[in-house]
Amino acid sequence: MSENPAPQVLAPDADAATSETPAAPHPWADLPAEQFSLLRLAPLPVDRETGPRPLRFVQLGRVERHAKDLSLLRLTIQVPGQRLHRQNNLLEVWADHQRKEVRFGPDKGLSVDPANRGLGRFLMAQGIAWARKQYAHYQVEGGALPTKDNFNEAARARRDHALKAQGFTIEYSDPLQLKPFYSAPRVSSLHGDWQAEKVQIIELLDAAAMLQQADQTLQEQDVKLRKLEDRIERLKREDSGLRFTITCLVAFSLFQAGLLIWIATR
Repeated sequence: MSENPAPQVLAPDADAATSETPAAPHPWADLPAEQFSLLRLAPLPVDRETGPRPLRFVQLGRVERHAKDLSLLRLTIQVPGQRLHRQNNLLEVWADHQRKEVRFGPDKGLSVDPANRGLGRFLMAQGIAWARKQYAHYQVEGGALPTKDNFNEAARARRDHALKAQGFTIEYSDPLQLKPFYSAPRVSSLHGDWQAEKVQIIELLDAAAMLQQADQTLQEQDVKLRKLEDRIERLKREDSGLRFTITCLVAFSLFQAGLLIWIATR
C-alpha cells in the first residue's frame, strides 16, 4: 500500500478456506457512495519522486452500514478527469461485533492517487474517527503490508511515517525490511488527525462562496481587460496619426532640401 495499512477485510473461516467453492461476496462489497464532500488539496512544492503538486479539488464519497454482526464504513476519492481502478482511492473499515475487532481494508492495500498529497493519512483519520466514536474498546486486527513500496525507499518512508503518525506499530520480520507488519492494541490507541494544511474539507456554503468569488474575480478581470484593449486601440490610432505626421514632415523636409539645392545650383 502507498500510505496506509491494508489488512484482509473479511477473514474466511476454516471451513471456507478448505472448500474449493469460492465464498460469495458480501452484500455490502459494492455499495456506492451516498454522501459527498469537496476536498481541497493545497498546492505544495514540486517533489522529486512524485512531480508537481498543484492546487486540486477532489470528491470524497462516504457510505456506512450497520447490522447485528457487522458495521462498515467505505470512503472513496474521485479525481476529476481520471478513471481509476475500483480498488484505488478506497478505504474500508469493518467492525466485527462478535469478535469485538476492527479491520482496515481493502485487502490489496490502500492505493492513493494523486500520491504524496496527504490523502492516505486523511482517509485513515476519517476511518479511525468513525471507529473511535462507537468501537473505541475494540481490538485492531493487524496484518502484513503489501511489499510493492518496499523497493522504493521514499514511498516506504512515507507509508511508515503515515502509519506511525496514526498510532500503528510497524515491524519488519527480516533484516532487509521486505516483510512489514502493522499492529495496534485497540482502536482507542489510534489517532484520528491528519495534515489539515494539505487536505481541507470544503463545506457546501464555502464551496458556493468560492465559486461566487471566482465569478466576481473573472468579471473584474474582464472589465480590466476591456479597458486595456480600449487603451491599446486608442494608442494604435494615435500611433497611426503620429506616423502620418512624421511621414509628412519627412516629405516636406526632403522637398525643402531639394528646393534649397536647386536654388543654390541656379
